[in-house]
Amino acid sequence: MRIVLSRKGFDSASGGGPSPIVDGRPVSLPIPAGKGPSRTSYGALGLGEHVRRASRGKLGPGDACHHDPMFLEDGTCLFGQVGAAQTHLANRGVGVGDQFLFFGLFREEGGKPHHRIFGYLRVERVLPLGRCDPLLVREPAALGHPHALAMLGANDTLYCGPGRVAAQASDALRLTVPDGPPSLWAVPQWLRGIGLSYHDRADRWLRGGRLRSVARGQEFVADIGRRRAPLAWAEAMIAEIERPPAR
Repeated sequence: MRIVLSRKGFDSASGGGPSPIVDGRPVSLPIPAGKGPSRTSYGALGLGEHVRRASRGKLGPGDACHHDPMFLEDGTCLFGQVGAAQTHLANRGVGVGDQFLFFGLFREEGGKPHHRIFGYLRVERVLPLGRCDPLLVREPAALGHPHALAMLGANDTLYCGPGRVAAQASDALRLTVPDGPPSLWAVPQWLRGIGLSYHDRADRWLRGGRLRSVARGQEFVADIGRRRAPLAWAEAMIAEIERPPAR
């Protein structure tokens, strides 16, 4: 099994600022669609005012967005990847049975920007969009998933399976250490021994289970195999994401 820490949503380079935490819940803002295909606007997703504030007025309800990952009401998730990032996933063997943990840059009112996990996807099906049966693409296209609307590259791929977005911004899902810069993470001790793609330099791994994460990059892969501690951690992350908010 592989765990993929997958960076998604707004940040200073894509969108202009962190996604918000609203009433204790992380609200990941999709990146702008740019010239890519989109049938979805920020306003249609109910994110118009959030994106206006996060982008400092550069974006608003009428702007098209790249709605990906797409979390559906039936408890499933559709996630597309293409180009160098998809090549990296393919080279690392990511596929059915693996798990994406989506993270992004967030900030609550009056707080500091930090990285946190906000959703997951257990991969049950992989659709290489340039080679699969066109009938399989109809459903995600009807839902408006941007990678299913038009090929974004020769290796464009859609990952599908159970997935949800977190109902609360709990400390257990926070990656950034308390009061630290966003790129300084608290990670499980076992991760250093297994390794994380793009984090091979020894000086990134600090004492006390801390990691200086790379500034850019989308997909970071840890091949955990059947090791008990990593599997237990992965299950705990999913349980925390699925945990209902406290009343």
